[in-house]
Amino acid sequence: MKEANKPETVHKHEHHHHHNNLRGEKLLWATLLNLSITIVQIVGGVVSNSLSLLSDALHNLGDSSAIFIAFVAGKISRKKPDAQKTFGYKRVEILAALFNGIVLIAICIFLFYEAFQRFANPQPIKGKLMLIVATFGLLANLISVILLHNDKAQNLNVRAAYMHLLGDTLSSVAVIAGGAAIWFWNVCWLDPLITVLVGVYIIWHTWGIVKETVDILMQAVPNNIDLDEIKKQVEQIDGVADIHHLHVWKLDDSQVHLEAHLNLKKDVNMTEMMAVRKNAERLLSEKFGIKHITLQTGYNCCGGNNNLINSF
Repeated sequence: MKEANKPETVHKHEHHHHHNNLRGEKLLWATLLNLSITIVQIVGGVVSNSLSLLSDALHNLGDSSAIFIAFVAGKISRKKPDAQKTFGYKRVEILAALFNGIVLIAICIFLFYEAFQRFANPQPIKGKLMLIVATFGLLANLISVILLHNDKAQNLNVRAAYMHLLGDTLSSVAVIAGGAAIWFWNVCWLDPLITVLVGVYIIWHTWGIVKETVDILMQAVPNNIDLDEIKKQVEQIDGVADIHHLHVWKLDDSQVHLEAHLNLKKDVNMTEMMAVRKNAERLLSEKFGIKHITLQTGYNCCGGNNNLINSF
């Protein structure tokens, strides 16, 4: 029977591998499209003297980085752990996302300063050129959104990239509206105003990413995990006295790990102890979605220091 099922298993593996490669190609094309938008908008922003085009170029540059990170992460995530990196290489994307977010916020603050200078000293802007360049940006963003639309529900990184591109599309619409208004009515104060609005949007969107990456690197408890609820549920398992020295953290944006001491009500043999631990692991997996579980099981362990959180 095992031999009969083997071809089907191989077929599924090959299909999964092919799907990952196809997803990677889409991410790479989306990256190249966004880089082309960035180059065109930087040139167009300088020539037209439009600060909002430059800020939109910044947004696209940041999102190109985010999409490329998703592409590289897909490659790196398949690399196996080794003797030096026993957890593997999954946190590379977290470090890159943190760096990307900090740089984006820093440049936005600089653009706010430039926008303030433009409010104080308005400068002539070529609205027609601004409109043409922003329209190119909108079309390229729409193509990228269509490319990733079908994969957004299957992968967290792709979903994040998709949301970035959706934000780019909205900001391109704002710059197009501003370019049209400047071209027809010469209301040049709209340019720094759009710059500020796009910058606020970027910071609002990026701050959540920075906070999440810092939480992951600090091994904070994920927002959807309640330690007190874990304690309550586990201590209802037959044979468990208490659970203590509990730590829950995320290795990356999806993998949740847990380690704890499981104190039993009585001194039992190894088979009974394994059965209790198995029940605890099943509960943690099914009710809390925690798949990577390490439980140190014992009787009257830790010398009465049974605090839920251990002070090192």
